[in-house]
Amino acid sequence: MQKIQILFPDPVMRKLKEFAATEDRPISEIVRRAVERVLQQSPLPSAPAKKFPVFHGGGVRISAANMKQAIYGDDE
Repeated sequence: MQKIQILFPDPVMRKLKEFAATEDRPISEIVRRAVERVLQQSPLPSAPAKKFPVFHGGGVRISAANMKQAIYGDDE
């Protein structure tokens, strides 16, 4: 387990202490169970899939049949 520090407003802390006393449990257990319940009810969203950069070089400007003529001109 790891230890953290949480700050509660005074009214919330008073209610939490009262609740802990009536339940005869430590505040830490009540807070842990509350956090566990929240995490079970609303799981963390999955990370979106990474999109890799894509290069769009444009469409075909000349057909394969006319390629030789376009490269070398009229020389065949």
